[in-house]
Amino acid sequence: MKSYTITVNGNVYDVTVEETGATAPAAAPRKAAPAIPAAPAAPAAGAGNIKIEAGAAGKVFKIEANPGTAVKKGDTVLILEVMKMETPVVAPEDGTVASIDVTVGDAVEAGALLATLN
Repeated sequence: MKSYTITVNGNVYDVTVEETGATAPAAAPRKAAPAIPAAPAAPAAGAGNIKIEAGAAGKVFKIEANPGTAVKKGDTVLILEVMKMETPVVAPEDGTVASIDVTVGDAVEAGALLATLN
């Protein structure tokens, strides 16, 4: 079996294809069940008054700062994968991370709320 991650119109699908031999057709890909985000250990989503939003559609690649972390203007809060490139999302000003509103692997649209600062 081979597993693939496919993005269609901004929607991310995890598919598994079973190899059955040269004469049998491959199994049709199935849409994976949506991932259930982990409950945040910090304040509720959108808890801060400074919003950090996605500049472009992509996939959350890595979270660099957790709630409660002090950040300076320009510090990387998280990294998005946009068109196969790792794109840092930075703090727009000094503050403390109040919430991270996405999880690694989430597909996000441009303008989506990613995190908040206080």
